[in-house]
Amino acid sequence: MTAPDVAPPGVRALAPDLARGLMLLLIALANVPWFLYGTETSLTSAHREPSTVLDGVWQSVAIVAVDGRSYPLFAFLFGYGIWQSFARQRAAGLEEPAVRRVLQRRHGWLLVFGAVHAALLWFGDVLGAYGLAGLLVVWLFLGRATRTLLIWAATLTGVVLLVALGTLAVGAALPPELSDVPGDANPDLAGVTPYLASILPRLGFWLPLTVTQGVFGLMVPVAVLLGIASARARVLEEPGAHRRALTRTAVVGIAVGWLGAVPSLLVHLGTWDVPEWTPVVLHLVTGLFAALGYAALFALLALRVTTEGTPGHVVGALTAVGQRSLTSYLLQSVIFAPLLCAWGLGLGGVLDQWQAALVAVATWLVTVVVAVGLARNDRRGPAERVLRVLTYRGTASSATPVSRPAP
Repeated sequence: MTAPDVAPPGVRALAPDLARGLMLLLIALANVPWFLYGTETSLTSAHREPSTVLDGVWQSVAIVAVDGRSYPLFAFLFGYGIWQSFARQRAAGLEEPAVRRVLQRRHGWLLVFGAVHAALLWFGDVLGAYGLAGLLVVWLFLGRATRTLLIWAATLTGVVLLVALGTLAVGAALPPELSDVPGDANPDLAGVTPYLASILPRLGFWLPLTVTQGVFGLMVPVAVLLGIASARARVLEEPGAHRRALTRTAVVGIAVGWLGAVPSLLVHLGTWDVPEWTPVVLHLVTGLFAALGYAALFALLALRVTTEGTPGHVVGALTAVGQRSLTSYLLQSVIFAPLLCAWGLGLGGVLDQWQAALVAVATWLVTVVVAVGLARNDRRGPAERVLRVLTYRGTASSATPVSRPAP
């Protein structure tokens, strides 16, 4: 395999970092309900029965536009970054086997980061799932042709779509006496206290979640494959050359993603009387479409910003977060857990869900402030620095500078 084309040395494309910065707001909004406790949840999500009109409105927005839509977007951008890293290091003269070893070492350490993150703070950590998916994708697919990646992505997505249609049919056909599943499927882990007693339950939840999301759920590996294929075509680095495809993807992807969430919303609101698991797989697979639509929309936004001139302060702040996405993601848990969990201040036991959403927005804004402060001093995030040291020890790195966006 020859060294692939890369961005000009010393610059970073705007669109990937802008997308990561905006994505982290969606991640915060998706994660914060899981830090609430004390009230019975849905069998298939962290949503409670709405206690106020504002709760119902926010839950409707979250189910349609956020839940199951943020983590495949994260996975797509993760896959995009895999190929960017591979391309930079190959262009810098590193042999392909050496680059593969560096990537696999990075993904192995991400798995470790995820385990530590889960043990200390957040049982829904996704770093482990992405690290596991990265290990498998680099091993099995990195050297394959783009056409092969797309065929595998389409095939796996088709399989999940068939399962989704099957569960819809089975759930709708079940008689009422067989459709009720008693109990609360989601453990109230945020309510466990004291702190030391909460560590093992978090890890016990995280481990199967990591394997399911990273491998058997299929949507994370598919999103990673699509991210690699898109990076090979430089879709986010050169959005102007792909404007028509990006526009179609944004419109179709978001429409399919939002419409695919409507059955879940109807079940949650009690409008459709079927088992709660009936629309779950459909919600999962259409989340991939929404994620791709969001990525395309962010790329078009980046194109508009760059064509209008120098990016302003808001765009600069968002890209600063995107460049430090690992630190920003972990910082969310550093704020959420002690603020909301029962072993901390315990606000998760008293807040309504719409109020928790405001906490998520405020937390994301804190990460923006931190990222901007680091960017002004041209410093990487602390988590990025640690991961970089662990990944590149004994290996020359060809990473681009931290804070110079492409003109």
